[in-house]
Amino acid sequence: MQHENPVNPLPMVVWLLALPMVALELVFALGQIGLIGDPAAIGWRVQAMERFAFFPQILQAMWEAGDWPLVQLMRMITYVFVQGSVTQAVFVVAILLALGKMVGEVFHPAAVLAVFVLSAVVGAIVYTCVPGVRVPLIGGFPAVYGLIGAFTFLLWVKLAGSGAQYRAFSLIGLLLAVQLLFAALFGTGFSWVADLAGFVTGFALSFVVSPGGPQRMLARIRQR
Repeated sequence: MQHENPVNPLPMVVWLLALPMVALELVFALGQIGLIGDPAAIGWRVQAMERFAFFPQILQAMWEAGDWPLVQLMRMITYVFVQGSVTQAVFVVAILLALGKMVGEVFHPAAVLAVFVLSAVVGAIVYTCVPGVRVPLIGGFPAVYGLIGAFTFLLWVKLAGSGAQYRAFSLIGLLLAVQLLFAALFGTGFSWVADLAGFVTGFALSFVVSPGGPQRMLARIRQR
């Protein structure tokens, strides 16, 4: 007699994205309390941020010089795997697991990966375009907001024809409202711009990478 698992397992691609974040946080924590490494281990998070963070000045300099070294281009992706704090890591991993599971149960693993990576890249590019921004971009929110965009797309498609498609955007509206409030109260900077860009990227990309996406787009174009 077979017993069905009451909890659907997470798609493997979601684990592959989440495990590096969890592993890094574990290493930072063990170094912080002195269980691994030398006394310098207390600064491992800062060192990782310096090594993997996305610096808008670097992208601007590469654009002006017309030189695109791979090690610097990779920062447009690597920054999402290093979090600025334990609190940020908890939120990022929680959203990644929850939304990644829901999106991954519908999307092909390659589509989930594309949404995650391209949302991170577009988020970094749009962040660079903010006038006067100098603070490096770190943390996985732009990428996981891309998954929120993909999840919003799924809700939007599900609600099509119901007259309540706007309800699909309630989650992103709530999250952005909270972020804007924190930015106003605590001066958290313009990272929310990258998050919003990640969301828009995830939502727009879903028209192409979701099951039946290209056919759905072609049908809508023919209807116009």
